[in-house]
Amino acid sequence: MTAASTPSLPLNILSIQSWVSYGHVGNAAATLPLQRLGFEVWGVNTVQFSNHTGYGAWTGMVFPPELVSEILDGIEARGVLPTCNGVLSGYMGSEGTVEEVVRAVRRVREANPAALYCCDPVMGDVGRGVFVRPELPDLIAAQAIPAADIVTPNQFELELLTGHKVATLTQALEAAKVLRGRLRAGGPRIVVVTSMVRSDAPEGSIETLAVTGEGAWLCRTPLIPLDPPRNGTGDAIAALFYGQYLKTGRVAQALSLSMSALYALLDITHQLGTREIQLVAAQNEYAQPSHVFPAERVE
Repeated sequence: MTAASTPSLPLNILSIQSWVSYGHVGNAAATLPLQRLGFEVWGVNTVQFSNHTGYGAWTGMVFPPELVSEILDGIEARGVLPTCNGVLSGYMGSEGTVEEVVRAVRRVREANPAALYCCDPVMGDVGRGVFVRPELPDLIAAQAIPAADIVTPNQFELELLTGHKVATLTQALEAAKVLRGRLRAGGPRIVVVTSMVRSDAPEGSIETLAVTGEGAWLCRTPLIPLDPPRNGTGDAIAALFYGQYLKTGRVAQALSLSMSALYALLDITHQLGTREIQLVAAQNEYAQPSHVFPAERVE
């Protein structure tokens, strides 16, 4: 008989995002995938709504920005900030919340200089345009992006942040490099471009591009015909990539595994015909996807 292995403590992620009671966006989309990957998630909610705003009607409220700082005060009082391995941010909601998120990142880094910040710059999407307050894109670009180690814009947000048109792979690489140059000096400076549909890609496909100082990788999956597009997929892929990268330290592997898990999630959602992504039904796919799509080096 062999001795039982000693259990190890999981990594900890501070996740500052929106929350909905029904359905899955923001922290309600990111928490379960990260937990299934083996992380403890310290959730701080920037809003609490009944459901996501894609329905056109909802109840609830946007929380005051000071709440982020207040929650951090309480966590810090437990003496655990040195064990925080990273910060993930999503929908921020207001000008003051951007400032508080960046301040939270600073506080975590003071306690643990190795902590990485992943910023999902939630601002808009193709077909919907900008869906946050008009001042937020400039504030995110000026404050959150320079503090980030990893950013996960969708194709629309990459264009908005850089002012570069992204219709081909060459254009996507150029824009990603421009954005990468604005990330925190000394960090890994990883740009992950999600929901990419370009004119020079195979028909019926969707891609995610990851660009680092060591190269660039592209992962392609079939495009599942979900109409309307499901809310929360960007939040889920940001969490999945960030979690896989913290576990492996390998961009290509994190890209392949996270995109494969997202494809399985959307495929299950499509099969079940639901308006909300089937986050719970797909939970066995997050750590070990049943079908793995490779990440191809493109530069």
